[in-house]
Amino acid sequence: MNHDTPLSPLPLHHLADGRCPVLTTQQLREHGVPPVEIAERCRPGGPWQQLLPGVHLLHQGPPTSEERLHAALLYARHRGPSVPAQPRAVEAAREPMITGLAALALHGFAAAPPLLSLDRIEVLVARTRRLRSAGFAGIVRGADLPTPQEVTGVPTAPVPRALADAVAGLTDGVTVRRLLTEAVRGGHCEAAAVVRELSRARLLTRPHVVDAVDALMAEGRALAEQRLYETVRTYGLPDPLWNVDLRLPGGPYLGGVDAYWPEYGVAVAIETRTPRPSDCNRADTPRDELRERLERLGITLVRCRPRTLREAPEQQATVVRTALMAAVDREPTAYVVVLPH
Repeated sequence: MNHDTPLSPLPLHHLADGRCPVLTTQQLREHGVPPVEIAERCRPGGPWQQLLPGVHLLHQGPPTSEERLHAALLYARHRGPSVPAQPRAVEAAREPMITGLAALALHGFAAAPPLLSLDRIEVLVARTRRLRSAGFAGIVRGADLPTPQEVTGVPTAPVPRALADAVAGLTDGVTVRRLLTEAVRGGHCEAAAVVRELSRARLLTRPHVVDAVDALMAEGRALAEQRLYETVRTYGLPDPLWNVDLRLPGGPYLGGVDAYWPEYGVAVAIETRTPRPSDCNRADTPRDELRERLERLGITLVRCRPRTLREAPEQQATVVRTALMAAVDREPTAYVVVLPH
Protein backbone atom coordinates (compact mmCIF):
# COMPACT_ATOMS: atom_id res chain seq x y z
CA MET A 1 0.00 0.00 0.00
CA ASN A 2 1.37 3.42 -0.96
CA HIS A 3 1.28 5.58 2.19
CA ASP A 4 1.73 8.77 0.11
CA THR A 5 -1.77 8.37 -1.31
CA PRO A 6 -4.31 10.72 0.38
CA LEU A 7 -6.87 8.91 2.51
CA SER A 8 -10.32 8.59 0.93
CA PRO A 9 -9.98 11.31 -1.72
CA LEU A 10 -13.29 12.74 -2.94
CA PRO A 11 -14.21 11.87 -6.53
CA LEU A 12 -13.56 14.69 -9.00
CA HIS A 13 -17.18 14.82 -10.17
CA HIS A 14 -18.15 15.58 -6.57
CA LEU A 15 -15.96 18.71 -6.69
CA ALA A 16 -17.29 19.84 -10.05
CA ASP A 17 -20.90 19.47 -8.87
CA GLY A 18 -20.38 21.86 -5.94
CA ARG A 19 -22.49 24.99 -5.43
CA CYS A 20 -19.57 27.23 -6.40
CA PRO A 21 -16.93 25.06 -8.11
CA VAL A 22 -13.98 27.40 -7.47
CA LEU A 23 -11.10 25.93 -5.48
CA THR A 24 -7.49 26.78 -4.77
CA THR A 25 -4.58 24.52 -5.60
CA GLN A 26 -4.20 23.75 -1.90
CA GLN A 27 -7.88 22.82 -1.55
CA LEU A 28 -7.66 20.50 -4.55
CA ARG A 29 -4.58 18.83 -3.11
CA GLU A 30 -6.46 18.32 0.16
CA HIS A 31 -9.13 16.55 -1.90
CA GLY A 32 -6.51 14.20 -3.30
CA VAL A 33 -5.83 15.91 -6.63
CA PRO A 34 -2.06 16.14 -7.24
CA PRO A 35 -0.52 19.22 -8.91
CA VAL A 36 0.27 17.28 -12.09
CA GLU A 37 -3.38 16.35 -12.56
CA ILE A 38 -4.49 19.94 -11.81
CA ALA A 39 -2.17 21.24 -14.51
CA GLU A 40 -3.36 18.58 -16.96
CA ARG A 41 -7.03 19.36 -16.40
CA CYS A 42 -6.41 23.12 -16.84
CA ARG A 43 -4.68 22.73 -20.23
CA PRO A 44 -6.46 24.19 -23.30
CA GLY A 45 -9.37 21.91 -24.10
CA GLY A 46 -9.34 20.40 -20.60
CA PRO A 47 -12.38 20.24 -18.30
CA TRP A 48 -11.08 22.91 -15.89
CA GLN A 49 -9.52 26.36 -16.16
CA GLN A 50 -7.29 28.56 -14.05
CA LEU A 51 -9.07 31.83 -13.23
CA LEU A 52 -6.32 33.41 -11.11
CA PRO A 53 -2.92 32.26 -9.87
CA GLY A 54 -3.59 29.27 -7.66
CA VAL A 55 -7.39 29.47 -8.16
CA HIS A 56 -9.22 27.08 -10.47
CA LEU A 57 -12.72 26.82 -11.93
CA LEU A 58 -13.88 23.22 -12.31
CA HIS A 59 -15.65 23.70 -15.63
CA GLN A 60 -15.05 25.36 -18.97
CA GLY A 61 -16.90 28.39 -20.28
CA PRO A 62 -17.17 31.90 -18.86
CA PRO A 63 -17.36 32.09 -15.05
CA THR A 64 -20.50 33.47 -13.45
CA SER A 65 -20.40 36.66 -11.36
CA GLU A 66 -20.58 34.53 -8.20
CA GLU A 67 -17.63 32.42 -9.36
CA ARG A 68 -15.55 35.51 -10.12
CA LEU A 69 -16.32 36.97 -6.68
CA HIS A 70 -15.34 33.77 -4.90
CA ALA A 71 -12.23 33.41 -7.02
CA ALA A 72 -11.06 36.93 -6.15
CA LEU A 73 -11.67 36.29 -2.44
CA LEU A 74 -9.88 32.94 -2.52
CA TYR A 75 -6.91 34.53 -4.28
CA ALA A 76 -6.73 37.26 -1.62
CA ARG A 77 -7.06 34.77 1.22
CA HIS A 78 -4.52 32.21 0.11
CA ARG A 79 -1.87 34.15 -1.78
CA GLY A 80 0.91 36.12 -0.14
CA PRO A 81 1.78 36.06 3.56
CA SER A 82 1.38 38.94 5.99
CA VAL A 83 4.37 41.01 7.02
CA PRO A 84 5.54 39.43 10.31
CA ALA A 85 5.72 41.11 13.69
CA GLN A 86 3.11 43.76 13.03
CA PRO A 87 1.55 45.41 16.08
CA ARG A 88 -1.94 45.58 14.55
CA ALA A 89 -2.78 41.89 14.87
CA VAL A 90 -6.54 42.46 14.55
CA GLU A 91 -6.10 44.30 11.25
CA ALA A 92 -3.86 41.59 9.82
CA ALA A 93 -6.28 38.86 10.89
CA ARG A 94 -9.36 40.44 9.31
CA GLU A 95 -10.66 38.55 6.31
CA PRO A 96 -10.52 40.08 2.81
CA MET A 97 -13.76 41.62 1.55
CA ILE A 98 -15.16 42.80 -1.77
CA THR A 99 -15.00 46.57 -2.18
CA GLY A 100 -15.28 49.26 -4.87
CA LEU A 101 -17.78 49.00 -7.70
CA ALA A 102 -18.27 45.26 -7.21
CA ALA A 103 -19.31 45.88 -3.59
CA LEU A 104 -21.71 48.63 -4.66
CA ALA A 105 -23.26 46.25 -7.19
CA LEU A 106 -23.73 43.71 -4.40
CA HIS A 107 -25.36 46.41 -2.25
CA GLY A 108 -27.85 46.95 -5.07
CA PHE A 109 -26.68 50.27 -6.51
CA ALA A 110 -28.40 51.01 -9.81
CA ALA A 111 -25.57 53.39 -10.76
CA ALA A 112 -22.94 50.64 -10.38
CA PRO A 113 -22.14 48.49 -13.43
CA PRO A 114 -23.37 44.88 -13.38
CA LEU A 115 -20.91 42.46 -11.83
CA LEU A 116 -20.33 40.52 -15.04
CA SER A 117 -19.39 43.70 -16.91
CA LEU A 118 -16.62 44.64 -14.48
CA ASP A 119 -13.10 44.01 -15.75
CA ARG A 120 -11.80 44.27 -12.20
CA ILE A 121 -13.17 43.01 -8.89
CA GLU A 122 -11.51 44.85 -6.02
CA VAL A 123 -10.72 43.06 -2.78
CA LEU A 124 -9.85 45.02 0.37
CA VAL A 125 -7.08 43.45 2.45
CA ALA A 126 -4.94 44.52 5.39
CA ARG A 127 -2.04 46.76 4.47
CA THR A 128 0.34 44.13 5.91
CA ARG A 129 -0.45 41.64 3.14
CA ARG A 130 2.27 40.93 0.55
CA LEU A 131 -0.10 40.54 -2.35
CA ARG A 132 -0.35 41.95 -5.86
CA SER A 133 -3.29 42.38 -8.19
CA ALA A 134 -3.64 39.61 -10.75
CA GLY A 135 -6.08 39.12 -13.61
CA PHE A 136 -9.48 40.49 -12.66
CA ALA A 137 -8.63 40.53 -8.91
CA GLY A 138 -7.62 44.04 -7.88
CA ILE A 139 -5.99 44.25 -4.47
CA VAL A 140 -6.73 47.32 -2.34
CA ARG A 141 -4.69 47.60 0.85
CA GLY A 142 -6.03 49.57 3.77
CA ALA A 143 -5.50 50.38 7.40
CA ASP A 144 -8.32 50.16 9.94
CA LEU A 145 -10.36 47.73 7.88
CA PRO A 146 -14.11 47.96 8.48
CA THR A 147 -16.19 45.05 9.65
CA PRO A 148 -17.49 43.37 6.49
CA GLN A 149 -21.19 42.90 5.80
CA GLU A 150 -22.52 39.62 4.43
CA VAL A 151 -24.32 40.37 1.15
CA THR A 152 -25.69 37.25 -0.57
CA GLY A 153 -23.14 35.29 1.44
CA VAL A 154 -20.20 37.41 0.25
CA PRO A 155 -18.10 39.44 2.73
CA THR A 156 -18.56 42.99 1.47
CA ALA A 157 -17.22 46.37 2.55
CA PRO A 158 -19.83 48.73 4.04
CA VAL A 159 -21.20 51.29 1.60
CA PRO A 160 -19.11 54.32 2.73
CA ARG A 161 -15.83 52.39 2.41
CA ALA A 162 -16.87 50.76 -0.86
CA LEU A 163 -17.75 54.19 -2.25
CA ALA A 164 -14.38 55.66 -1.30
CA ASP A 165 -12.54 52.75 -2.93
CA ALA A 166 -14.68 53.06 -6.06
CA VAL A 167 -14.29 56.84 -6.31
CA ALA A 168 -10.51 56.51 -6.00
CA GLY A 169 -10.45 54.91 -9.45
CA LEU A 170 -13.09 57.08 -11.18
CA THR A 171 -12.47 60.27 -13.15
CA ASP A 172 -16.00 60.79 -14.46
CA GLY A 173 -17.70 63.38 -12.27
CA VAL A 174 -21.19 62.38 -13.41
CA THR A 175 -20.68 58.77 -12.32
CA VAL A 176 -19.21 59.83 -8.98
CA ARG A 177 -22.15 62.13 -8.33
CA ARG A 178 -24.69 59.43 -9.18
CA LEU A 179 -23.04 56.93 -6.86
CA LEU A 180 -22.77 59.34 -3.94
CA THR A 181 -26.32 60.60 -4.36
CA GLU A 182 -27.74 57.09 -4.57
CA ALA A 183 -25.98 56.17 -1.33
CA VAL A 184 -28.03 58.78 0.54
CA ARG A 185 -31.23 58.76 -1.49
CA GLY A 186 -31.37 54.96 -1.36
CA GLY A 187 -31.02 54.94 2.42
CA HIS A 188 -27.72 53.03 2.40
CA CYS A 189 -25.94 55.51 4.70
CA GLU A 190 -25.76 59.14 5.74
CA ALA A 191 -23.89 61.78 3.77
CA ALA A 192 -21.50 62.54 6.62
CA ALA A 193 -20.32 58.91 6.73
CA VAL A 194 -19.46 59.03 3.02
CA VAL A 195 -17.60 62.33 3.35
CA ARG A 196 -15.58 60.98 6.29
CA GLU A 197 -14.39 58.04 4.18
CA LEU A 198 -13.59 60.29 1.21
CA SER A 199 -11.62 62.57 3.51
CA ARG A 200 -9.75 59.63 5.04
CA ALA A 201 -8.84 58.46 1.54
CA ARG A 202 -7.62 62.00 0.69
CA LEU A 203 -10.02 62.31 -2.22
CA LEU A 204 -11.49 65.71 -1.32
CA THR A 205 -8.75 67.51 -3.24
CA ARG A 206 -10.10 66.27 -6.59
CA PRO A 207 -12.40 68.87 -8.17
CA HIS A 208 -14.92 66.36 -9.57
CA VAL A 209 -15.18 64.70 -6.14
CA VAL A 210 -15.68 68.07 -4.39
CA ASP A 211 -18.50 68.91 -6.81
CA ALA A 212 -20.14 65.54 -6.14
CA VAL A 213 -19.81 66.04 -2.38
CA ASP A 214 -21.57 69.41 -2.61
CA ALA A 215 -24.51 67.68 -4.32
CA LEU A 216 -24.34 64.85 -1.77
CA MET A 217 -24.56 67.19 1.22
CA ALA A 218 -27.48 69.04 -0.36
CA GLU A 219 -29.24 65.72 -0.93
CA GLY A 220 -28.55 64.61 2.64
CA ARG A 221 -29.83 67.85 4.13
CA ALA A 222 -33.00 67.82 2.04
CA LEU A 223 -33.80 64.25 3.13
CA ALA A 224 -33.05 65.01 6.77
CA GLU A 225 -35.30 68.09 6.71
CA GLN A 226 -38.11 66.06 5.18
CA ARG A 227 -37.73 63.41 7.89
CA LEU A 228 -37.81 66.11 10.57
CA TYR A 229 -41.09 67.44 9.09
CA GLU A 230 -42.50 63.92 9.13
CA THR A 231 -41.33 63.30 12.72
CA VAL A 232 -43.05 66.45 14.01
CA ARG A 233 -46.25 65.59 12.19
CA THR A 234 -46.29 61.84 12.94
CA TYR A 235 -45.61 62.13 16.67
CA GLY A 236 -47.91 65.07 17.34
CA LEU A 237 -45.37 67.75 18.25
CA PRO A 238 -46.47 71.39 18.12
CA ASP A 239 -45.81 73.13 14.81
CA PRO A 240 -42.56 75.10 14.95
CA LEU A 241 -41.20 77.90 12.80
CA TRP A 242 -39.22 76.15 10.09
CA ASN A 243 -35.75 77.13 8.80
CA VAL A 244 -35.19 80.41 10.57
CA ASP A 245 -32.29 82.65 11.59
CA LEU A 246 -32.07 83.94 15.16
CA ARG A 247 -30.72 87.40 15.93
CA LEU A 248 -30.64 89.67 18.95
CA PRO A 249 -32.76 92.84 18.56
CA GLY A 250 -30.46 95.37 16.97
CA GLY A 251 -27.58 93.06 17.77
CA PRO A 252 -25.48 90.28 16.31
CA TYR A 253 -26.57 87.25 14.32
CA LEU A 254 -26.88 84.19 16.55
CA GLY A 255 -27.25 81.40 14.00
CA GLY A 256 -29.67 79.41 11.89
CA VAL A 257 -31.84 76.53 13.11
CA ASP A 258 -34.09 74.06 11.32
CA ALA A 259 -37.03 74.40 13.72
CA TYR A 260 -37.83 76.85 16.50
CA TRP A 261 -40.61 76.98 19.09
CA PRO A 262 -40.46 80.60 20.38
CA GLU A 263 -43.10 80.07 23.05
CA TYR A 264 -41.02 77.22 24.52
CA GLY A 265 -37.54 78.55 23.81
CA VAL A 266 -36.52 75.31 22.04
CA ALA A 267 -34.66 75.01 18.74
CA VAL A 268 -33.62 72.01 16.62
CA ALA A 269 -30.55 71.93 14.39
CA ILE A 270 -29.82 69.05 12.00
CA GLU A 271 -26.19 67.96 12.04
CA THR A 272 -25.15 67.73 8.38
CA ARG A 273 -22.02 69.83 8.37
CA THR A 274 -19.34 68.51 6.04
CA PRO A 275 -16.40 67.26 8.12
CA ARG A 276 -12.97 68.56 7.15
CA PRO A 277 -9.56 67.06 7.99
CA SER A 278 -8.68 70.17 10.02
CA ASP A 279 -11.74 69.62 12.22
CA CYS A 280 -10.61 66.27 13.61
CA ASN A 281 -9.40 67.63 16.94
CA ARG A 282 -11.70 70.62 17.25
CA ALA A 283 -14.08 70.80 20.17
CA ASP A 284 -15.51 74.27 19.37
CA THR A 285 -17.54 73.37 16.29
CA PRO A 286 -20.01 75.96 14.99
CA ARG A 287 -22.93 74.00 16.51
CA ASP A 288 -21.22 74.06 19.91
CA GLU A 289 -20.81 77.80 19.59
CA LEU A 290 -24.48 78.16 18.63
CA ARG A 291 -25.54 76.06 21.62
CA GLU A 292 -23.50 78.25 23.99
CA ARG A 293 -24.95 81.46 22.54
CA LEU A 294 -28.53 80.21 22.78
CA GLU A 295 -28.15 78.71 26.24
CA ARG A 296 -26.93 82.09 27.55
CA LEU A 297 -30.29 83.44 26.35
CA GLY A 298 -32.25 80.58 27.93
CA ILE A 299 -32.93 78.78 24.62
CA THR A 300 -32.43 75.01 24.46
CA LEU A 301 -30.78 73.69 21.30
CA VAL A 302 -31.56 70.08 20.40
CA ARG A 303 -29.04 68.65 17.95
CA CYS A 304 -30.50 66.11 15.58
CA ARG A 305 -28.56 63.56 13.53
CA PRO A 306 -29.87 62.43 10.13
CA ARG A 307 -29.24 58.81 11.06
CA THR A 308 -31.49 59.11 14.13
CA LEU A 309 -34.23 60.70 12.03
CA ARG A 310 -33.97 57.80 9.59
CA GLU A 311 -33.61 54.88 12.00
CA ALA A 312 -35.24 56.08 15.25
CA PRO A 313 -37.65 58.97 14.59
CA GLU A 314 -39.71 58.15 17.69
CA GLN A 315 -36.60 58.47 19.85
CA GLN A 316 -35.86 61.87 18.28
CA ALA A 317 -39.45 63.00 18.85
CA THR A 318 -39.17 62.00 22.51
CA VAL A 319 -36.03 64.11 22.93
CA VAL A 320 -37.74 67.15 21.42
CA ARG A 321 -40.93 66.62 23.43
CA THR A 322 -38.89 66.36 26.66
CA ALA A 323 -37.18 69.67 25.87
CA LEU A 324 -40.56 71.32 25.19
CA MET A 325 -42.03 70.00 28.46
CA ALA A 326 -39.00 71.19 30.42
CA ALA A 327 -39.62 74.75 29.24
CA VAL A 328 -42.31 75.30 31.89
CA ASP A 329 -39.68 74.92 34.64
CA ARG A 330 -37.22 77.43 33.15
CA GLU A 331 -36.93 81.15 33.37
CA PRO A 332 -38.44 82.99 30.38
CA THR A 333 -36.05 83.23 27.47
CA ALA A 334 -34.56 86.46 26.22
CA TYR A 335 -36.33 88.01 23.27
CA VAL A 336 -34.77 87.19 19.91
CA VAL A 337 -35.65 88.26 16.41
CA VAL A 338 -36.74 85.38 14.17
CA LEU A 339 -36.14 85.76 10.43
CA PRO A 340 -36.70 83.28 7.59
CA HIS A 341 -33.60 81.80 5.93
